[in-house]
Amino acid sequence: MSSIAVGRENSGSIDLYYEDHGSGRPVVLIHGWPLSGASWEKQVPALLAAGYRAVTYDRRGFGQSSKPTVGYDYDTFAADLHKLLTHIDAHDVTLVGFSMGTGEVARYLGAYGAKRVRSAVFLAPVPPFLLKTPDDPRGVDAGVFEAIKESLVADRPAFLARFLADFYNADVFAAGPVSEHVVQLGWNVAAGASPKGTLDCVAAWTTDFRRDLQRVNVPALVAQG
Repeated sequence: MSSIAVGRENSGSIDLYYEDHGSGRPVVLIHGWPLSGASWEKQVPALLAAGYRAVTYDRRGFGQSSKPTVGYDYDTFAADLHKLLTHIDAHDVTLVGFSMGTGEVARYLGAYGAKRVRSAVFLAPVPPFLLKTPDDPRGVDAGVFEAIKESLVADRPAFLARFLADFYNADVFAAGPVSEHVVQLGWNVAAGASPKGTLDCVAAWTTDFRRDLQRVNVPALVAQG
């Protein structure tokens, strides 16, 4: 088990769990909400077979990382990512974010630049800005996020079960629907995450990344659908 200390809360260390396998040019995979780095289990072998170095990690509050009550904002998430890349001495990196993980990609490039980064991948992206505002009339109404937060407070396990039932559909590797066991595994990971972190991340989704994206100066792939 590999981990890196990224901060402290009172007397305890805040540690990120990560896995670093293979050699070659590094690809860093950043998971979505409310899962963990283990969600990349089918992509990692493919990357290793293609000759890449594959790095996954669990966002603070999720998976095997520490579960503090602080730091569930994209400035902190990007700082955590920066500390990880520095710790593993990764250069010429492709950053791959899925869903919430795309926010880390955008904020990292906006805050730290592309010194270590070769390219970026945004899968089902949160950026540029999810929230409906006068200058973003096509965004999502604030009431949607409030309803999610209320559901998490009322019955987090039940909400996660509904969310994951909608989240999983076709398994492109098996050419059919995912099994009930895959859904259950996702629920186990999600239910084991920090309740406060799970809740606080919903507010983070409404972060405005438009200025960050203006600083993205590496080749970027955006995939949505």
